[in-house]
Amino acid sequence: MEASVILPILKKKLAFLSGGKDRRSGLILTIPLCLEQTSMDELSVTLDYLLSIPSEKCKARGFTVIVDGRKSQWNVVKTVVLMLQNVVPAEVSLVCVVKPDEFWDKKVTHFCFWKEKDRLGFEVILVSANKLTRYIEPCQLTEDFGGSLTYDHMDWLNKRLVFEKFTKESTSLLDELALINNGSDKGNQQEKERSVDLNFLPSVDPETVLQTGKGHELLSELQQRRFNGSDGGVSWSPMDDELLAQPQVMKLLDSLREQYTRYQEVCRQRSKRTQLEEIQQKVMQVVNWLEGPGSEQLRAQWGIGDSIRASQALQQKHEEIESQHSEWFAVYVELNQQIAALLNAGDEEDLVELKSLQQQLSDVCYRQASQLEFRQNLLQAALEFHGVAQDLSQQLDGLLGMLCVDVAPADGASIQQTLKLLEEKLKSVDVGLQGLREKGQGLLDQISNQASWAYGKDVTIENKENVDHIQGVMEDMQLRKQRCEDMVDVRRLKMLQMVQLFKCEEDAAQAVEWLSELLDALLKTHIRLGDDAQETKVLLEKHRKFVDVAQSTYDYGRQLLQATVVLCQSLRCTSRSSGDTLPRLNRVWKQFTIASEERVHRLEMAIAFHSNAEKILQDCPEEPEAINDEEQFDEIEAVGKSLLDRLTVPVVYPDGTEQYFGSPSDMASTAEHIRDRMKLVSLKRQQLRHPEMVTSDS
Repeated sequence: MEASVILPILKKKLAFLSGGKDRRSGLILTIPLCLEQTSMDELSVTLDYLLSIPSEKCKARGFTVIVDGRKSQWNVVKTVVLMLQNVVPAEVSLVCVVKPDEFWDKKVTHFCFWKEKDRLGFEVILVSANKLTRYIEPCQLTEDFGGSLTYDHMDWLNKRLVFEKFTKESTSLLDELALINNGSDKGNQQEKERSVDLNFLPSVDPETVLQTGKGHELLSELQQRRFNGSDGGVSWSPMDDELLAQPQVMKLLDSLREQYTRYQEVCRQRSKRTQLEEIQQKVMQVVNWLEGPGSEQLRAQWGIGDSIRASQALQQKHEEIESQHSEWFAVYVELNQQIAALLNAGDEEDLVELKSLQQQLSDVCYRQASQLEFRQNLLQAALEFHGVAQDLSQQLDGLLGMLCVDVAPADGASIQQTLKLLEEKLKSVDVGLQGLREKGQGLLDQISNQASWAYGKDVTIENKENVDHIQGVMEDMQLRKQRCEDMVDVRRLKMLQMVQLFKCEEDAAQAVEWLSELLDALLKTHIRLGDDAQETKVLLEKHRKFVDVAQSTYDYGRQLLQATVVLCQSLRCTSRSSGDTLPRLNRVWKQFTIASEERVHRLEMAIAFHSNAEKILQDCPEEPEAINDEEQFDEIEAVGKSLLDRLTVPVVYPDGTEQYFGSPSDMASTAEHIRDRMKLVSLKRQQLRHPEMVTSDS
C-alpha cells in the first residue's frame, strides 16, 4: 500500500506514529479521536498502512497505543479499542485510553477492559492526560499530552511520499540498467564495438539520481531529522533506521551505484577506440605548440625591471604568456585524464602506445610549466624587492623631513614623545633595510640560477645589468640610512639637552614653591615664644634648623637656574622661564629672610625676658643685692613692653607689603602670657619694697 493512494485519509491524521517509544523501546501509536464521527474503515486503513512501515524486529517489541478520548464519546473509544483486536492484536502491548477531565458516566463505562485482557490480547488502562507520564517518559510524549516530543504530521507525510516515490523510481531505474547491462554481456563482439544506441539509454539519467537526485537529499534528511528538534529539543521521526527508511534508501543507492558502474563500463568499452585516435591527434598538437611558439616566447623574456612599474609591466606580459599556455595545459589535463582512463580499462595492445603518449606529453608540459613558474617567481621576487626599496625610500624621506624641522616642543613630555617617535622611525628604517638585503640576496640567488633555463642562450649581459642594479639600490639605501643615523645622533643629543633644560626649569619652579611653602609655614605655624627661657631656647634652635632647610632649598634653586643658563647657551636658545623664576626665587628668599630675622629677634627678646624674670621670681637669698636692684626690674619691664609692642608690629617686605605672624588670637594668647609674667615680676617688686605687707598678709 502506497501513501499516495490513501493520501486524503492520511491527511486526516486519524492515527500516527510520533516516533516516541515506551519504556520497553516499543513504538507509540497515537489515535487522536475528535468530536466528529470517526470512520472506522478509514481508521483501519490508516492503521494497516502505519503498521506496514516498521520492521519485524521493531514490531516484536510491541506497540503502546494511546487512544485520546478527551474529545470523543465513550462508545467511539470502546469501538476503537475493540477494533485494535482485529487490526493489530499481536503487536499491541498496552492501550492507554486518555479520559477527559469530566469522566464518562460510570454506567456507560461499566465495561471493564482489564477483565477482557485475555480475550483482547493486550492490557487497557484508563488514564488522565496529566498522569500519562506514569507509563511513558515525558520526552517520548507529544505536546498534546504534556510531553516535549515534536511531531509534524504534514512534514512526516510529505517525507513519506518522497520516500515512496524515490523507491518506486529507483526500482524502475534499476530494472532498466540491469536490462541494458545484461544485454551488453550477452551481445557479440560486433555489438560491443558499436556506439551506444539511443534505445539502450535509461529513461532517467543515473548520474542525476546518484549525485544530485532526491535520494541523497532524502538520506541526508533521514540522518539529520532524528537529532535536529525544534527549540533545541530532540525530534524523533518514525522514518528512522528502525522503520527501514534509511536502510532501504541506502540499499537502493548502493544498487544504483553498482548497476551504473557496469553501465559506464559498457559505454567506455564502446567509445575507447574513438577516444584513442582523438587523443593521439591532440597530444601532438600540444607538444608541437609548447616546443615551438611557447618556448620562443619564454626565450625572449629575461629582464626583471628597474622599478615597481617596470616589474609590473613584465609581470603583465608574463601573465599573457601564461594565459596562452594555460589553454594548452587545460588540454593536457583533459588528455592526461583520458589516457589514464584508457590505461585502466584498455587492452594489452593499447597499453604501450598510451604510456608512450602520456610520458611524452607529461615531459613537455612539466618542463614548460617549470620554466613558467621559475620566471613568475623571479618577477615576483623583483617586484617585492622594488616594493621594499620604495617603502624604505619613503621611510628615509620621512625621517629626513623630521630631522630637517627645527625642534620647538612645549614641554619635556613632548620632547620625550618626539624622541620616541624618532627612535621608532630609525628602528623601522633598520628593519626595512634588513628586509631589503634579504629580498635582494634572494633575488640574486634566483638570478644566478637563471642560466640553467636559458635554452643555450647567453644571458650574462642581462644578468650583469640586473645584478648591478640590485647591488646599487642596496648600497644607495645603506648610504642614505647612515646619513640619517648621523643626523639622528645630533638631534638626540640636542633633545636630551632640552629635556634636561625643561627638567631644570621645572625643578627650579618647584624650589620656589617649596620656599614659598616654608615662608607660609613660618608665618602661620612658627608663632609661639615659649613659656620659659628653656622652651624658648629650644624653639630658637628649631628655628635655626628650619632656616637651614630654607637655605638649602634656595641654594638648590640657584644651582638649577645656573644650569638652565648653561644649557640655553649650549642650545643657543632663550630660556622661557628662568628669567621669571630667578626674581621670584630671590623675592621669596628675601621675604623669608626678613620674616626669619624677625622671628629670631622675638625669640631672643623672649629669652632675655624669661631669663631675667625667672631670676627675680626665684628666691635667691645668696644674691639679695641682685634682687633689690631696681634697675633690673626696670629692664625686665622695658623688655616685656618692647616684646609686646613687637608682637603687634607686622613684617614689612621690601615691596611694602605687610604680613603678621599667626592669627590675632594667637598673638593675643602670647601677649597675655607675657603680661601675666610681667604682673608676677611687678608683684615681686612690691614685696621687696614693702616686706611688712607680706608679713601682715601672712
